[in-house]
Amino acid sequence: MNILVIDAKGGGMGRQLVSSIKQNFPKATVMAVGTNATATFAMNKAGADISGTGENSVVVASRKADIIVGPIGIVIADSMLGEVTPRMAAAVGQSGAKLVLIPFNYCESIIVGVGDRTPSELIAEAMEVLRGMIG
Repeated sequence: MNILVIDAKGGGMGRQLVSSIKQNFPKATVMAVGTNATATFAMNKAGADISGTGENSVVVASRKADIIVGPIGIVIADSMLGEVTPRMAAAVGQSGAKLVLIPFNYCESIIVGVGDRTPSELIAEAMEVLRGMIG
C-alpha cells in the first residue's frame, strides 16, 4: 500500500500525517512530497519512506499512490499562497488514487461545515478513514 502525503509551507500538517500514518499503518509505504524543501524536510524527519520536492514530484508520485492524503488545498490551484500549482492540483485530482483530504479553512477557501475542529481532531478522523480503506 503506497500512501502519498503532500504538504506545503512549513510541512507541519504533513509531518503530523506522516507520523500518524507510520504509527497506525506500519506496513504501508509512506511517500512524502513537499511543495518546497522545508515541507519535505519536516515529513522526512517524521519518518517518510520516500520523498521528493516540487511540482514534478507531485505529478509522478500521484501516479504511483494508492491513497493520497493532505490538506484540501492540494486540489485547489494556486492555494497555499500559490505553492500548489495548477499542474499539481490537476495531478492530484486526476490521480487514480483514493483521496483523503483534510478540510482546513486556511487554504484561501472556506469549507462550510468544518467548524472549529483542531488539526489533531481532523488528523485523528483521517486515520479512522484510512483504517476503513486499508482494513
